[in-house]
Amino acid sequence: MKTGYRILIVDDEPEYQKVVSMILKRRGYHTAACSNGLEALQQIEENEVHLVITDLRMPGMDGEELIRRLAVEHGEIDIIVMTAYGSIESAVDAIKYGAKDYFVKSSDLEELLTKVERLAKLKRLAEKSDILLRHQSGEDVFLQSKNDRYLRLLDLCDKTADTNINVLLLGESGVGKEVFAHYIHNRGTRRGEPFVPINCQAFPEGVIESELFGHEKGAFTGAVTKRVGKFEEANFGTLFLDEIGDLPISMQGKLLRALETRRIERIGGNKSIDLDVRLISATNKSLEQEIAAGRFREDLLYRINTLTMVIPPIRQRKEDLAGLIEFFLRKTEMEQKKKITYIDGQVMAMLLDYDYPGNVRELKNMIERMVALSDGGRITIDDFQQPLCRAYAEAALPPAQGGTLKEARADFEKHYIKKALKAAEGNVTRCAAMLGITARQLWNKLGEYAIDPKTVK
Repeated sequence: MKTGYRILIVDDEPEYQKVVSMILKRRGYHTAACSNGLEALQQIEENEVHLVITDLRMPGMDGEELIRRLAVEHGEIDIIVMTAYGSIESAVDAIKYGAKDYFVKSSDLEELLTKVERLAKLKRLAEKSDILLRHQSGEDVFLQSKNDRYLRLLDLCDKTADTNINVLLLGESGVGKEVFAHYIHNRGTRRGEPFVPINCQAFPEGVIESELFGHEKGAFTGAVTKRVGKFEEANFGTLFLDEIGDLPISMQGKLLRALETRRIERIGGNKSIDLDVRLISATNKSLEQEIAAGRFREDLLYRINTLTMVIPPIRQRKEDLAGLIEFFLRKTEMEQKKKITYIDGQVMAMLLDYDYPGNVRELKNMIERMVALSDGGRITIDDFQQPLCRAYAEAALPPAQGGTLKEARADFEKHYIKKALKAAEGNVTRCAAMLGITARQLWNKLGEYAIDPKTVK
């Protein structure tokens, strides 16, 4: 496992280069060496490097400048700073710029090996995590929740998965209705059979009938071959009718007849085809309002809603946001081949506080945009688009109460800390990371404003 981990040693002392390189090679690591920062950057452009071990004081480009450049241009590379005993303070400063650790040259080289092994192990774990992430679908993260209402819905899916009752999934756009449909299918006895989705909104009235029921060759102009419809394709499995509230009224009677008789005929055909299909439907519309407006048949509603589930929007299950953000951030990093090493605390607070009218779909798009706009592995408030900032500000800022500017600042800070604590579920360490301050600084603020993290909800 170590042989794939490549280490670059940057030091202007050839003998020290050789000693460090020899010891690392004995432990199974692949090493290379150079004498200054410019040479290091050139080697990194030409070869894959996982870890840079660099001295600070070198001619040409020194270690400090090299660390700054690597943080911006190669944020995925780990860095260990080598320093003389008298310049430990500089090494600590280098960690602020992006180094992961430092090593005092006068120390036992076994200590350096321990630090290298730790970083190599973390890299291997991250790679394994990426492999798991590649095989993890969006469905997996949707089906993990801390929300009681959401968990009850999943339990209801489990209880009805082996039945053939028709299910109607209701909820706003982007809440994951198709994920629930997949889950019901995969938990039941039909899981080895086809799951066939169709968006009823995506096809014009003259095409949707052929999509659902199929057609025979020559049934109409352009029907040059026979076509199997979605009902036949889903036979013995599950048919998912998404956006059923947009199904043309002229098609609703034909769908109702197919569900009642469990038979269909292709357009232009005269042969009845028996069906054994589990139906799951979904819509973001109020079907009762559509019935009142004459756009949806009441008898069809009774047929498709043997069981109705209303999937809550994100704003009603904020406790799941942290997991969703982490999942989409890691997935986007992999897809865009960018490594995010820093997220501004204010950005994280916004992500956790925003109501997401577009639900999970909007969250996913927002994170993809942030990662695309990020620079040097850092996501800052500037990577947000203005409409979100305004929406957040309207929801997050306390009402104007008058008083001095100092009082207004203190009022805002107290309010903001409480929101961050709520998002961090009272965890002071996590909250401090979100706010971009140390835990000690946060504890001082909590004392100043008489905030008890255990009581913030």
